[in-house]
Amino acid sequence: MGKAYKHLFFDLDHTLWDFEQNSANTLQQVFAEYNLPQYGITDFQAFAAVYNVHNEKLWARFRNGFIKREELRWKRFWLTLLDFKIGNTPLAHELSEAYLEILPTQTVLMPFAKELLEHCKDKYTLHLITNGFEATQWQKMHYSGIAGYFKEVITSEKSQSIKPNAEIFNYALKTTGAVCDESIMIGDALDIDILGAFYAGWDQVYFNPAKKAHKHKPTYEVSCLSELKEVF
Repeated sequence: MGKAYKHLFFDLDHTLWDFEQNSANTLQQVFAEYNLPQYGITDFQAFAAVYNVHNEKLWARFRNGFIKREELRWKRFWLTLLDFKIGNTPLAHELSEAYLEILPTQTVLMPFAKELLEHCKDKYTLHLITNGFEATQWQKMHYSGIAGYFKEVITSEKSQSIKPNAEIFNYALKTTGAVCDESIMIGDALDIDILGAFYAGWDQVYFNPAKKAHKHKPTYEVSCLSELKEVF
């Protein structure tokens, strides 16, 4: 069983909230709503694949402090359109706004997410630490029915820091009144959630559904959230 934890800190996207599926559903709606085939983008899968590549790259730039949030949001669509030989900045802004409006209303959770929260809620104090944006993350939690499980929601926006930086983890302790030894971080991103927590002196649960190979030794590693019922 290990330590007697009191505070469980969850990541949201890809850990509890199924970002891949929700984003794909959103892109599909945006693709249809703006009738992108009229601009020559006939293949939705190709459009989504190109968007995901640009989104990943720009998120990495955002995390490293090279670009601002607003730029990240519209440029991923602008660059996607450019790859399809469409230089249309106003359309990129429109797609971005539509995507951001629809995305947080999506409700697909990762398998066993709700069951795990239900299992843990009376034994521990549950919190979130997320690099997502304040308003968006709250909407996601409300629409998917999990907002009520968390005492504190620490966003990069509110803490003025970003995982994996130690500042956001220290801010989380200060905000919740928790201490390192009684806290554990549960997340899917090895370099962001797990190493961030490790260097901040916390225990970690690496949620690794794809069973990616790596050389690190997290406190716990699971490929399905249901396995955590054994841990907690």
